Amino acid sequence: MKLSPLFLMVWCFASSAGAVSTQPTTQAPQDAQTSAWREQAVALEHGHGVKRDPVQAMALYCKAALAGDADSRYRLGWMYANGRGTERNDAYASFFFHQAAEQGHPQSANMLKIVGLRSEKPPCVVQAEALEAQRQAERLAAEERARQEARYRDLADTPQRRKILAIVDRLAPEYGIHPGLAFAVIRAESNFNPQAVSHKNAQGLMQLIPETAARFRVNKPFDPEQNIRGGLAYLRWLLAYFQGNVALAVAAYNAGEGAVDKHRGVPPYAETRGYLSRIQEIFDFQQHPFDAKVTSPSLIVSQAVVSR
Repeated sequence: MKLSPLFLMVWCFASSAGAVSTQPTTQAPQDAQTSAWREQAVALEHGHGVKRDPVQAMALYCKAALAGDADSRYRLGWMYANGRGTERNDAYASFFFHQAAEQGHPQSANMLKIVGLRSEKPPCVVQAEALEAQRQAERLAAEERARQEARYRDLADTPQRRKILAIVDRLAPEYGIHPGLAFAVIRAESNFNPQAVSHKNAQGLMQLIPETAARFRVNKPFDPEQNIRGGLAYLRWLLAYFQGNVALAVAAYNAGEGAVDKHRGVPPYAETRGYLSRIQEIFDFQQHPFDAKVTSPSLIVSQAVVSR
């Protein structure tokens, strides 16, 4: 087989610098996992004790290179410079040689003089960066969601409110209700006053009218725990009825499920629209988990699902 002049030049230059050695040429990598990746890659590249697999070797070298291992960067550069198990690509080789040379890797500095400083990010690096960007976006989204979910806790700024929050935190999981939703309803309904009474005779923290109190077996509506249990039971029913749609469930808590069914959505009442806005100030989620066994769904929800 006739070898190209460039290959012979690279081979001679790199061989004199120990390029074909299968031993590490730099200090130990950052951790045991990085070292294991590189050692597995060396075995796969050269067929030491395993079937030779340059593609898998490059994948493992790249993992170690991304972790900062200079020797793996050099070896990847070498494979790209010589088309070893892949198409030859001097720009990719330059990328890895340049990284390793900046870490003080002498062989990479020598190879960089041959392939030139015209680096281009190899596919495995591009993919890793895209994956990391996605993970970062997901982390930021999760952090923002956590901040939103905890927003209601900022309202527990007095001993009375902290006492109410403690009851909500304890009881809400029993009913499958997010504490933030229950706390937002208490704020909107009674502004944390357990003795509140509306002009419609809605009573207590979650403003249960006598019919709703009887429906959910609340006989002491001014007792904070009983009242909250009744309100949570009603929210659980509404969320099941509207299949987790928070806006519809909240609107029904204010105006009644019949009004929501009649208007096929949030009723056009100023009071109800304002009420929903107050809830969304501290609990702005469109969907909430629900227990489908609690009740059959509203027709407006069922028909919406069928029409999709």
